[in-house]
Amino acid sequence: MKMSIRAICTMVFAVVAYSQAAFAVVYPLPANNGRLVGENTTFVIPQGSKLPLEHFAAQFQMGLSNMLEANPGVDTYLPTPGTVLTIPHQLILPNTPHEGIVINSAEMRLYYYPKGSNTVVVLPIGIGELGKDTPMNWVTSIKYKKAGPTWTPTAKMHAEYAAAGQSLPAVFPAGPDNPMGLYAMYIGNLYAIHGTNANFGIGLRVSHGCVRLRAADIKWIFDNVPAGTRVQFINDPVKTTVEPNGVRYIEVHNPLSANQQEFESQEPLPVVLTGSDKLLMTDPSVNQQILDKAIQQRSGMPIQVSAEQTPVAAAM
Repeated sequence: MKMSIRAICTMVFAVVAYSQAAFAVVYPLPANNGRLVGENTTFVIPQGSKLPLEHFAAQFQMGLSNMLEANPGVDTYLPTPGTVLTIPHQLILPNTPHEGIVINSAEMRLYYYPKGSNTVVVLPIGIGELGKDTPMNWVTSIKYKKAGPTWTPTAKMHAEYAAAGQSLPAVFPAGPDNPMGLYAMYIGNLYAIHGTNANFGIGLRVSHGCVRLRAADIKWIFDNVPAGTRVQFINDPVKTTVEPNGVRYIEVHNPLSANQQEFESQEPLPVVLTGSDKLLMTDPSVNQQILDKAIQQRSGMPIQVSAEQTPVAAAM
């Protein structure tokens, strides 16, 4: 099977990242203001495997939500050997400045644009649970960094655990058993980007509002992102782009529940196109049947919804 130049480049950058950047997936930024990067791949669950989906998600630098959207119906705890998994390494960059860190809660990914590198580092994250949400519309910066953070639960946290018949220590000391992991980057009085001692939460809403990364990922971010770096929080379940060749793509994720009623509902939350996304998708070149199917399926992967536009010949 022949591979496209883009796929080969993506693999090269992924291998370099794997060997030099603690498993971070690194993409070259597209030329001519394009926003589509990467190529999807597939992986077959080995025969005899008794490993959970989290194992394979971590192997390919994905969160559980990314894998479940791309592979609906797969067993989270024990994927069937022989199952062909789609690895959603193709994505649309958020419609934000290519600067610092961008955290998109809806897709549970962190984007980091190293200065002067013309690349973007993409990492899966865990975010705040319902009612303890990670910020979703905020521009701030990294105030300071700390190796070996301690964690002091709030009075409200102590009360919540007590109501469930559990108790928390007054302070969790630094170390591998600390829920904040081994490294933390503080972005305000209440929030931090930090590690975890429970990798299954990457790609899920499990924290008290902070952003969680796997141990190798937070180590890489901690070592490479300086204090003072810009951090932007967004909540965009839909991303769209018009590529330099005129082709339009849409990437749809499941929107985050905003309240308990939505969380408990068996019906999927509506996906509503607004602003520039609506403008791009109402263009006459868009195939509305393909667009409707992409919105319905919510695969978390870019879907092409229009054909390449033929350039208009210059007048002689």
